[in-house]
Amino acid sequence: MAVKQTAGRTQLGEFAPKFAELNDDVLFGEVWSREEQLSLRDRSLVTVVALMAQGLTDESFKYHLQSAKANGITKEEIAEIVTHAAFYCGWPKAWAVFRMAKEVWNEEK
Repeated sequence: MAVKQTAGRTQLGEFAPKFAELNDDVLFGEVWSREEQLSLRDRSLVTVVALMAQGLTDESFKYHLQSAKANGITKEEIAEIVTHAAFYCGWPKAWAVFRMAKEVWNEEK
């Protein structure tokens, strides 16, 4: 089940209220909650690869890696996903993703 997102309103609510509303209610509210069409796990996989392809490896990307882990993607699976995507998205981008993924999947140690 999708988690109720409030990051938009928390971080941008006063500065950009419409953007915050669209982020929390539409993207994470309506789109991510369509689990009958695509599971949270699959949505996480698609999101990680899409952000990797763009080279977006900031804190928001780390959030999506953490979500991927919470949505059931294992360390072995993320390694395979990033390795596969490296040939389509770019080798340097894969290196950047692996640095963050190692942090996320090793947090419990």
